[in-house]
Amino acid sequence: MGLFEVLSPLTDFAAMIAGYFVEIWDFLIFIGQVSSVIIVLVGAILWLTETNAKRGKGLVFSGILLAVVVQYFVIYPPSFGLV
Repeated sequence: MGLFEVLSPLTDFAAMIAGYFVEIWDFLIFIGQVSSVIIVLVGAILWLTETNAKRGKGLVFSGILLAVVVQYFVIYPPSFGLV
């Protein structure tokens, strides 16, 4: 009985957990992308209709900042693989 036979179930479990982390990460990226678009749209509506221009400008710039941060994490995702 070698060392690899004993560690095989642990390695499989770690790979399964890493797979779940990847799925969760993809879902969070999707939520971030959708949220940034919605925030920019709501801010643009408030800004351009002059209902609350100051709040609208803040929402537009916050949505753009959120989109930039999400895009950074799309380009440079964390590695969930086994070391």
